[in-house]
Amino acid sequence: MAKQGTVVWSELMTTEVQKAKDFYGKTLGLSFQGFDPSGEGKYWVAMAGGESAWGLMDMTSRPGSPTGWFTYLAVDDVDARVAAAEAAGGKLMVPVFEVPMVGRIAILEDPTGAVIGWMKPADRPPA
Repeated sequence: MAKQGTVVWSELMTTEVQKAKDFYGKTLGLSFQGFDPSGEGKYWVAMAGGESAWGLMDMTSRPGSPTGWFTYLAVDDVDARVAAAEAAGGKLMVPVFEVPMVGRIAILEDPTGAVIGWMKPADRPPA
């Protein structure tokens, strides 16, 4: 598992998916692979040299959502850490959820108003 509190995943959330794919493909040499357990076809994984690098989420179904990067930090126990966060003045923004093959996730607002994801990554078989 990634070290507690370190960045484990980032996502670019945008309504201009093709423009983002073109930009990062041309400037960083990335390719994009569809990944969407929900079946909605609104998520891609940026691939760098055959390895997953970060996610790209289509936000067109969420009008008014700003384009920007979202970060997830690694935690050892999502539920226990959420309880600690709430006791320390944080706020759970949506119920904790699981994404198959990805992990257990909480979206929190810290006491400063910043929103962050906390994730316990799913166990993956060795490559």
